[in-house]
Amino acid sequence: MRNTIKKHADFAEPENSRTFKCELFIARAHPTKFPGDARYGLIVPKRAFKLATRRNRIKRQLRVWIRLNEKLLLPDMDYVFIARFGIADADHQKGMLWMKRTLKEISKTKEQRTEDTSLTATNP
Repeated sequence: MRNTIKKHADFAEPENSRTFKCELFIARAHPTKFPGDARYGLIVPKRAFKLATRRNRIKRQLRVWIRLNEKLLLPDMDYVFIARFGIADADHQKGMLWMKRTLKEISKTKEQRTEDTSLTATNP
C-alpha cells in the first residue's frame, strides 16, 4: 500500500506542480521529498459536503480508484486529489475512467503535452 500525505505543509501547492481538473476532482502532482514511493493525499471540503458520512464515502471511492490505477502513479511524485461536487453522484466506471485519464495526463512530460496541443490545433 502506498503512503499517504498527512502533514499540512505537504498538501501545499509548490511552484513546480502539475494540475489536472475534471468534473469529479482536481489532481495536483509535485516532486516528492522521498523518492521511490508515490504518496497521495485526499481533500474533501466540508464546505461542499456537509455530512461526515458523505465525505468518508467520497474518500473511500477515491482510494479505490487510486488503488486500481496504482501502476500509473509515478514513484517520484506526491499526488493531492481534491473532490468536487460531481463526485458524489459518480458511478464506479466513470470515476475509474477519469482517474486513469488524469494520471496519464499528469505523467506526460512537458514536451509531450506541447506536442498534443499542437496536433489538436492543426487537426480540426
